[in-house]
Amino acid sequence: MKFTSISGLYDSRSWLYLGIATAVLCLLFPIMNMLVPEGSIFHISDYTVALSGKILCYAIVALAIDLVWGYTGILSLGHGLFFAIGGYAFGMYLMRQIGHDGSYHSDLPDFMVFLDWKAYPWYWKFTDHFWYAMLLVVLVPGVLAFIFGYFAFRSRIKGVYFSIITQAMTYAFMLLFFRNETGFGGNNGFTDFKRLLGYDITTPHMRLVLFVLTGLTLITLLLVSRAIVSSKFGRVLTAIRDAESRVMFSGYNPLHYKLAIWTFSAMVCGIAGALYVPQVGIINPSEMSPSNSIEIAIWAAVGGRGTLIGPLVGAGVVNGMKSYFTEAFPEYWLYFLGLLFVLSTLYLPQGVLGLVNKIKAKKIAKAQAIAAQTEGA
Repeated sequence: MKFTSISGLYDSRSWLYLGIATAVLCLLFPIMNMLVPEGSIFHISDYTVALSGKILCYAIVALAIDLVWGYTGILSLGHGLFFAIGGYAFGMYLMRQIGHDGSYHSDLPDFMVFLDWKAYPWYWKFTDHFWYAMLLVVLVPGVLAFIFGYFAFRSRIKGVYFSIITQAMTYAFMLLFFRNETGFGGNNGFTDFKRLLGYDITTPHMRLVLFVLTGLTLITLLLVSRAIVSSKFGRVLTAIRDAESRVMFSGYNPLHYKLAIWTFSAMVCGIAGALYVPQVGIINPSEMSPSNSIEIAIWAAVGGRGTLIGPLVGAGVVNGMKSYFTEAFPEYWLYFLGLLFVLSTLYLPQGVLGLVNKIKAKKIAKAQAIAAQTEGA
């Protein structure tokens, strides 16, 4: 597999935008949060930092689904599962870090003491080590996606049938994690985290560090994703999306390509889940609900799938609106979300980014027409 070099991925203007985004995340946000007085209009509150960090995690998930849906034509309605599993894998480490500071002052988490567990189950072994937990964050979603994808793609399941199966898988795991005997906290999940690498996880400074780390992770994954879709591998993915049968006749095996990008996408979701849990402070089976996975697909559709940047915009727009509507009109949010998806499908088939590009193209065409008339005169 041959990838395009990072230096050749963007033009000078794109690199400028990436530099500005990095400066905003790493410098502007911290300065306006820590140094600007609270009474100033330029102050960024701790709540805004926490909300923005959560939306950046969602943007990573939107990037992941764009790789499989926007570039490969695989509509997944189960990416919420990989996101939640990554969160649970890192949540196990955070629960071990509570130590004796829980309500029962036991070596075991409070929910295990309450349920009369005597020891950690075998799959909790070594989860008190940070790097082992991070390994689980990428391996568990990756292995699950690989096994599921291998059998699904080998059976040539595609289209709406594949989408329904992914949603059924997500729902099955949600029911499994709701059970107390699985050792994942039942319907309450994991919460009441205390420390991360020995540092107090509840302080505003730690939340700011997690925000910056999430932003840098998003930019890094964006560069990696750009390298993938710009390579020969990425061009084959696009060909599979447009005409899979022709790809097969050309001598390529779509199974290998689809399975590779599907597994990588799941691992990216796991990373997003691991960054999400310490910032939000809780992970429970509701993150695996089918509606969450549908919402992830809506982010990509609203922003503009097959563009990498578009789904990030969609995640920001939809979740920004969600933050407002769930406070102002909580009972109408789901209706508004459905309406947004219908309207974007009917009138913005290429999403918000597609609309912006169309407006730019019209302006350029108009400027060229005026220039041609001026030269003719």
